[in-house]
Amino acid sequence: MSHPTEDGKGRVEAMAFLRLGSRREYEEEFVAYYTARGDQLRKTAYLLCGDWHLAQDLTQITFTKLYQAWRRIERHDVLDQYARRVLLRAFLDERRRPWRRELSTEPESPALDSVSQDAQGFPERMLLRTALMRIPKRRRAVLVLRFWMDLSTEQAADLLGCSASTIRSQTSRGLDDLRDVLGGALDDLKRPLPGGRP
Repeated sequence: MSHPTEDGKGRVEAMAFLRLGSRREYEEEFVAYYTARGDQLRKTAYLLCGDWHLAQDLTQITFTKLYQAWRRIERHDVLDQYARRVLLRAFLDERRRPWRRELSTEPESPALDSVSQDAQGFPERMLLRTALMRIPKRRRAVLVLRFWMDLSTEQAADLLGCSASTIRSQTSRGLDDLRDVLGGALDDLKRPLPGGRP
């Protein structure tokens, strides 16, 4: 039976220390990213699903998958794009789960987090959020990407894995859906007149 030499043992210990050091480093980077982006992703998830509890679940799914892939991500400048993609896929896949079909939370449900009635613009936000929940979820996702996340048509297409023309048509149809649901309640969403005038 052979024993490692002192030199070999030192190399093994050094490698273990380097692995531990690199693990601590990437964990610190991950925690910093979570701290900086977690709240924003949760708000985005809420806009997609309309339920703070489900939004928290979707955010946790997103960060769990992001953590699992963290060491393999070579370009950390695209983390936001990757996180948004994971969140969108989690949202689009969530309604397919059988246990999610049993009961959906209505926008007026007391199970949802309450918002101060004194908050400025509260009635308009509630009206828009309720209307958003009544349009198909794929179109809802496109509207959230384009108008909440302020992504370009091409960026939204890349995240949803479709063409830019599909995003343009889904945006148009989604806005039409919102206008129909709102029935003219919000002036900002009125159809423009010919010539581009509001």
